[in-house]
Amino acid sequence: MNVNNVALEAVAALPKQYPTDELPEIAFVGRSNVGKSSLINKMINRKALARTSSAPGKTRTINFYNVENKLRFVDLPGYGYARASKTESAKWGPMIEKYLTDRPELCAIVILLDSRHAPSANDITMINWLRHHNRQIIIVATKTDKLNRNELNKNTSALKKALELKPHEPFVPFSINNDTGKLSLWEEIAGFISIK
Repeated sequence: MNVNNVALEAVAALPKQYPTDELPEIAFVGRSNVGKSSLINKMINRKALARTSSAPGKTRTINFYNVENKLRFVDLPGYGYARASKTESAKWGPMIEKYLTDRPELCAIVILLDSRHAPSANDITMINWLRHHNRQIIIVATKTDKLNRNELNKNTSALKKALELKPHEPFVPFSINNDTGKLSLWEEIAGFISIK
């Protein structure tokens, strides 16, 4: 999709703060510091609209980005390690769960995994939880430019096996440092919503 107009439309901690115009939504989830905000910036041709940080746990709200008034990208707080108090972190779980289970506009969830490492227990738990709730998922293996071709092939096979990837679940290798995966991910997203 040709992306020129994108805006941060809402920063929400409660459902009443969510946008209400029923645009289709694609959510992005993953463990803290896996690169969700960087990937969103790459997909929408921006350098810093989605806030990035080297410190895990930068995203602490649900952030809604309006893309060309055709759909929304939704950046969710990372799970796992984050530099936040236990009290604050404990609020994220119910907030994320409610969004993922109750939001009618949600069409698919993009799950980011670091291609250099095996999936964490949290990654597998999240994926199985989404499968249990019959949510459509797209697996994205990030940071592929950090691996040579043999390492990437080996790690990709290992990831698919560890996740018990289903035939209908897309798997997209991705790098924010080049265009690897960008077009493929847009094509997968378009398969879940009606955009041109």
